[in-house]
Amino acid sequence: MIQTDALVIGAGPVGLFQVFQLGLLGLKAEIIDVLPQAGGQCIALYPDKPIYDIPGVPLCTGRELTQQLLTQAMPFMPADAPSAKPRNLHLGHMVSELQPQADGGFVIHADKGLQVNARAVFIAAGAGAFVPRTLNLPGLAQASNVHHFLHEADEAPAPWAAQHLVIHGGGDEALSAAISIAQHPDLTQRPARISLLHRRDQFQADEALDAQVRELIATGQIDLIVGMPSEATVEQGHVKALQILGADSQTRSVPLDHLLIRLGMSPKLGPLSNWGMALERKQVAVNTASFESSIPGLYAVGDINTYPGKKRLLLCGFHEATLAAHHAAAAVHPDAPQHLLYTTTSPLLHERLGMARK
Repeated sequence: MIQTDALVIGAGPVGLFQVFQLGLLGLKAEIIDVLPQAGGQCIALYPDKPIYDIPGVPLCTGRELTQQLLTQAMPFMPADAPSAKPRNLHLGHMVSELQPQADGGFVIHADKGLQVNARAVFIAAGAGAFVPRTLNLPGLAQASNVHHFLHEADEAPAPWAAQHLVIHGGGDEALSAAISIAQHPDLTQRPARISLLHRRDQFQADEALDAQVRELIATGQIDLIVGMPSEATVEQGHVKALQILGADSQTRSVPLDHLLIRLGMSPKLGPLSNWGMALERKQVAVNTASFESSIPGLYAVGDINTYPGKKRLLLCGFHEATLAAHHAAAAVHPDAPQHLLYTTTSPLLHERLGMARK
C-alpha cells in the first residue's frame, strides 16, 4: 500500500501539470496511467502532429510537449537515476476500484495489484482510459507476439528485430509506426521484413505520412498487403499466420513472427462510472471554484470534466489543475496558512524545487 497526499489518474499533459502544481504546494503525488508511456492523447493519438495553442510555445508536437511537462514536473517525480522511470509514475495500470475512507481519504486499487492510500484523488483521464482497438479474432487476445505499442527501450532489442513484422492499420498510427520501424537508426532493431496490412490500397492518414509510406513501398522496404484478416492461426500462445480475405474474395495465408495492431485508441470511462460521482454525458460534473466532483476530495480536471461553458482545450485543463491543487492543499492541510506564492519571488517555492532536485 502506497501512502501519499494525492493520486493523479492519467499521465497526459494535464495530469503531469497537476503533479507539478501539487508539488509546488507541498503535496506528494503518485500518478497512474493505463498506457505504457506518459503523454495521454498527445502520445497515443498525435505524437508528431503540431500543437499551436500552448501559451508561450508557438509550436511543438505532442511528444515534445510531453517531454517538456515531464521535465517541468521532474522535481516532484524522483527517480533512482537520471535515466530511470520516476518512482511515483505507474504506467500500464488500470484503476479499478475506489474506496472512501472514514478519515476522508481514499484507497484506490488497480488491476495489477497496485494499491494507493491518498488524501485526495485527481481524475485527469481525458475522455477516459485510452485502450487500443484490436482485432476480434479468436486467440489474439492471449497471444504473446501481438502488440499495440511501439517498442520504447532502445537499449534492448525490439521484439520484432530481424523477424517478419505485420503492421495492421491504415491511419496515422499505423503509418507513423511503419515509418519509425523501417527507418530506425539502429539497424539491429529493424525487422527483416515489414508488411503493412490494410483493407484497401488507400490510407486514411496525413498526406506527408502517406507519401513517406508510398516511397518505402516503392523501394521495397515495406510490403503492402491489401485485404481483411478473417482468421488467425494461433499455436501455443503465438500467432503464426493471418488468413487474409482479398478484394477478389480469395483467402490467402500470411505467415508472420509478430503482429503490431495500430487501429487507434478508444476511450472508455470504465470503472470510474461506478464510483458514485455525478455524471453528465459520461463526464464528471464539477464545481468550478475547486473542480471537485460531487464526492469531497475527488477532483476532475481536463477533458474528463464538465461544467457550464466548458471548453476541451489543454490550456483550460492547466487552469483547472491549478485551482484544484490549491483547493486540495487547503483541504489536506487545513491548519496551514494558504498564501498565494509566486515562483519568481517565493523562497519557499524555490526551496521546494531545489530540495526536490537534490
